Amino acid sequence: MKVAVLGSGLMGKEAARDLVHSSGVEQVGLADIDLDRANRVCQSLNARKIKGYKVDAGNPSELADFIKQYDVVINALFYSFNEVVAKTAIDVGVHSVDLGGHIGHITDKVLELDKQAKDAGVTVIPDLGVAPGMINILSGYGTGKLDQVESIRLFVGGIPVRPDPPLEYNHVFSMEGLLDHYSDPSTIIRDGKLREVESLTEVEQIYFDRFGPLEAFHTSGGTSTLLKSYPDIDTLEYKTIRYPGHAKKMKLLVDLNLTGADKVVEMGGVKIKTRDVLLKSIDPLLELKDKDDAVLLRVIVGGKKAGAPKTYEYEMATYKDRATNVTAMARATANTISVVAQMIGAGKITKRGVCPPETIVPGDLYIDEMMSRGVVIKEQS
Repeated sequence: MKVAVLGSGLMGKEAARDLVHSSGVEQVGLADIDLDRANRVCQSLNARKIKGYKVDAGNPSELADFIKQYDVVINALFYSFNEVVAKTAIDVGVHSVDLGGHIGHITDKVLELDKQAKDAGVTVIPDLGVAPGMINILSGYGTGKLDQVESIRLFVGGIPVRPDPPLEYNHVFSMEGLLDHYSDPSTIIRDGKLREVESLTEVEQIYFDRFGPLEAFHTSGGTSTLLKSYPDIDTLEYKTIRYPGHAKKMKLLVDLNLTGADKVVEMGGVKIKTRDVLLKSIDPLLELKDKDDAVLLRVIVGGKKAGAPKTYEYEMATYKDRATNVTAMARATANTISVVAQMIGAGKITKRGVCPPETIVPGDLYIDEMMSRGVVIKEQS
């Protein structure tokens, strides 16, 4: 198969790394608006099957001319490109996958292209990161084993292996996106009803091997398409994992109006976003740099099977690969989107249309493919 990758940033680079090491992939085109950056990534991967291209993804005709040469396109660009990439892929008859982005209802806009995708005979799968992404696939796998689904509880966190003050956290993706997750309300299903709860609240202790007690709390965006896929469920909740005390500190910043995207103050006749000041202050302090990170995940699916209560639990703890210097978050995220793209290209996913991960990705095959890449997901029941 031939696979196009849009974006040569961290996730694009690592998706390309997996593709060039996959026997079923014959050709990889890595596109970026900066050709030199794309070429540097290609040179670092040192593989004959990959080539860099200059493509402006904001130009639909230029984008179409590039991706129509491939079987599947992996969109590793900023979430604001998700709709135009999906539309263009459908127009030229190419399957596509993206990393998600519920800000501005971008994923909802992609899902609205379902009929066009079916008519074109292509598969489009949004939200293929970790959360959303991996948690959706595992939720779908677990619920598929039950006769009646009653609850889905999700816990995910990307954290440093050795935390430092003041926040015991180092960012592995956009700090601006993180502040959105902390500032916006979290949508959950509780007692069978859709409701909103304040983010950074209902803190509970959670434990993983090699770690002391951690904390988990509500954040926005994590439940993603699961809310629509399981509208009749009793309980559906997503919580973010951090070191103890993190939620309390961040909640103070939220309450002081320092994190919201629309909070503005006027100083000396100049309007300034309080978030911009906060980001300028804390972003350098929270850079991961050369520190080791970990991604911790737990998906607990409960219900009934053959009339009896039954629970399936999936757990993962992934660490930075010191040999390649690839972060745990990049390993978990980029491998997920690469694996699913290859499932489509290899004909292991044949359903057409725009489909959330939980409704289309075969969980058993996904777990096996991730394990072969050193990302181990354990099942308990």
